[in-house]
Amino acid sequence: MSGANDLRDRLTDGLYGLGWSTVRKLPEPVAAGLGRRIADLAWKRRGTSVLRLESNLARVVPDATPERLAELSKAGMRSYMRYWMESFRLPTWSKERVEDSVDIKDVHRLKDGLASGRGVIVALPHLANWDLAGVWATRALGVPFTTVAERLKPETLYDRFVAYRESLGMEVLPHTGGAAFGTLARRLRAGGLVCLVADRDLSASGTEVTFFGDTARMPGGPAMLAQQTGALLLPVTLWYDDSTVMKGQVHAPVDVPESGTRAEKTSVMTQALADAFATGIADHPEDWHMLQRLWLADLEERGADRAEGSRS
Repeated sequence: MSGANDLRDRLTDGLYGLGWSTVRKLPEPVAAGLGRRIADLAWKRRGTSVLRLESNLARVVPDATPERLAELSKAGMRSYMRYWMESFRLPTWSKERVEDSVDIKDVHRLKDGLASGRGVIVALPHLANWDLAGVWATRALGVPFTTVAERLKPETLYDRFVAYRESLGMEVLPHTGGAAFGTLARRLRAGGLVCLVADRDLSASGTEVTFFGDTARMPGGPAMLAQQTGALLLPVTLWYDDSTVMKGQVHAPVDVPESGTRAEKTSVMTQALADAFATGIADHPEDWHMLQRLWLADLEERGADRAEGSRS
């Protein structure tokens, strides 16, 4: 079994390596067309990820007909592949190209927060292209930032992602290991910028929130960092439209409640993040790249399926 896993890991790493080395060399219309073809093929196969995306979208758009859900999941896979095609090519983009490819509303909230010297935490959901938004921050705003990355399998693939993001001007910390929180806090106390994708809990010990009418868990780290450091906490949502420019919105800051325990404050603040995320996702559901289980009911269902399988 381990041999099969090793082979799968090597194949996965090789495919991503091919993407980074080859896609960036293609003419842009060719790369975009390739992304759409791959997306449509994956959508037609109706694999686990596509079915999960459709199930998640059914919660976001509860009155959608099966035909509408199919349209949304197809558009969602195209959006997801646009993210990959852009990301493979980002290292070759000039500062001017990056500036011309991103349009963020109310960016003064981010700029004013950084100018104040108090540090800023940007929290985003998996909408559109968060890597492009990061490159825009480093190149267009000239602001380096620190982020956290999930440890991927195989390890060589994780190393590729870290090297890729560091080449774009990001400081990348591993999600596991326990040292990330302290480093993030130090960066914020120095007036720095921390960007965290925060709509999916990776620790199984996150903060429960109400999200599209049901209970999910999201990481409490952004709220706890804001409490501990006094940094400004800003939700940001992103989306694509029919143009080549990715759009975004910097939402109003999430304030630390004046009363309550640390856990109570974290709960209130994480719920406020979830509400801001839900606004952006509801407006642009096809750009939410959530191909995994998120809601507790779905996670419990998977656990029950595993338990049933172990007994059979």
